[in-house]
Amino acid sequence: MAVLHEKLTHSIIGAFYSVHNTLGHGFLESIYAGAMHLELERLQIPFAIEREFPVTYRSRTIGTARLDLVVANAVVVELKAVRQIAGAHEAQLLNYLRASGLQVGLILNFGPRCTFRRMVWTGQQGIVDNGEP
Repeated sequence: MAVLHEKLTHSIIGAFYSVHNTLGHGFLESIYAGAMHLELERLQIPFAIEREFPVTYRSRTIGTARLDLVVANAVVVELKAVRQIAGAHEAQLLNYLRASGLQVGLILNFGPRCTFRRMVWTGQQGIVDNGEP
């Protein structure tokens, strides 16, 4: 079975490990974000920083969602520097996928142990791919 945006997510996760292996644990999320920007540039992978998408309720815009990264107009990347990825982080990413209309998202956690989640929004539900690239 084909994995949606497999090659791209594999490259993003590789950049994540490169940043974590170089910087280690303990910095603020903004430091890791800056390093991810440089690593994605080095890999020549296009991305947008803090891209905004409208959030609608009953067909009316009620606010905007600001995403950490949108890579190659295909993958939402949410950066964290927390002890562990929580259900609230997964719910946040699924909401970002719904707001953006994109299907694939990654939570990259630069915590004590670097971890990630790959999630897919099917249009009806979110699926956690158990961290597989």
